[in-house]
Amino acid sequence: MTHSLLYKVTDTQLTITIPPAFKNKQVRVTIDDKLVENDKIALMKLAVKDPLFLSDMKEVNDDFEGVEHETL
Repeated sequence: MTHSLLYKVTDTQLTITIPPAFKNKQVRVTIDDKLVENDKIALMKLAVKDPLFLSDMKEVNDDFEGVEHETL
């Protein structure tokens, strides 16, 4: 059984109330600080205007230009 909730952390301690079905069972707690979808989209919108990102992308594209039409 899996139970997943997102909690906002305001300090360094977190108290979680789990569903009764987990009573007397072993559970795994994973702390994950991945960006939420809206944050990712906002960062991608910033990236398309970032000169360093754009130059990196051009460099990668140039590196693969010669092998683009080769067959494996």
